[in-house]
Amino acid sequence: MPNRRKNFGVYFCSKENRDRVYSGEERMRLAKMTRVYPTRIDEANWKEHRRALSEARMVFSTWGGLKLSPRFLEAMPNLEAYFYAAGDVTGIMSDEAWDRGIRISSANEANAKSVAEFVLAQTVFSLKRGWEYMRLTKTHRPDLWGCNKPVAGTYRSTLGLLSIGQISRRLCHLLRDFDINIIATDDRVSEAECELLGIKLVDRETLFSESDVISIHLWNNAYPKGLIGRDLLRLMKRNATLINTSRGCVINQRDLERFLQERSDVYACIDVTDPEPPEADCTLLQLDNVVLTPHLAGSMANESYRLGRYVTEEVRRYLDGEPLRGEVTREMVRKPSFIRGLQHELV
Repeated sequence: MPNRRKNFGVYFCSKENRDRVYSGEERMRLAKMTRVYPTRIDEANWKEHRRALSEARMVFSTWGGLKLSPRFLEAMPNLEAYFYAAGDVTGIMSDEAWDRGIRISSANEANAKSVAEFVLAQTVFSLKRGWEYMRLTKTHRPDLWGCNKPVAGTYRSTLGLLSIGQISRRLCHLLRDFDINIIATDDRVSEAECELLGIKLVDRETLFSESDVISIHLWNNAYPKGLIGRDLLRLMKRNATLINTSRGCVINQRDLERFLQERSDVYACIDVTDPEPPEADCTLLQLDNVVLTPHLAGSMANESYRLGRYVTEEVRRYLDGEPLRGEVTREMVRKPSFIRGLQHELV
């Protein structure tokens, strides 16, 4: 049985986000495994709790939580492990923290489940051209009824994945029972792993030109703005759909707007924009072939409790000396070589 007194931890995040992610059940589980400081700490009150921070060996956090800057590293000399009930840890960790041997675990795997399910729904509906037929049906088009409609459908159509990370892997798992061909671009992943996932690796031009649906899953913020511009967009096949649940800035939004104005046959399902939310005069708000959602793909409402559950399981593994499922290393957050290969083409 782990020494509960020795394993002292603190919540460092806003009350709203703590309560959104860590249910009462999970907080009770953490309290049974560790000695949890009774007061929640955040950026506003941390100086009042210096003693607790100086003794803490673990941090339990989530969106908008503790960033391991020099001042907090100095304030937390005994910190050993950071459990982050959210996804991307870019901006959370630092070289100084890794140099000190502090470990961090992200609940990205848990959040990926929600995003993958969202993308699955978008993909299947898009392969049926559901967004277009919803719009056309409301214009009273009797000719649409009782006829064979020219859709890609889910039989031998092609889904293209831009990057293979947690979300893409989960999505491939969900698609196992579908007759959809999956292609991807990501030179961090071996062909052997792609074979296990049922993915064929291709270059980016092939992905954009052959996919009926393209889904963007670039895995962190280590890419320049406007990575995807007109040169790739113009390759999209007729009646294709572009899905972006990654980051808005990965697409050159001006190029996207112009492209969608010229190519009304192509649809874009955009869950993230740049800026976010979009400005009131944003062209994307005016286009019939754009489906905009307000950063909906990630964990919402009860789905967020899955992240807290993931953290409590990680804490248990940590205390039992088991490998952490969500551990993120310095090497893992380095810039992907796929991104480096595109940088010289940006205009």
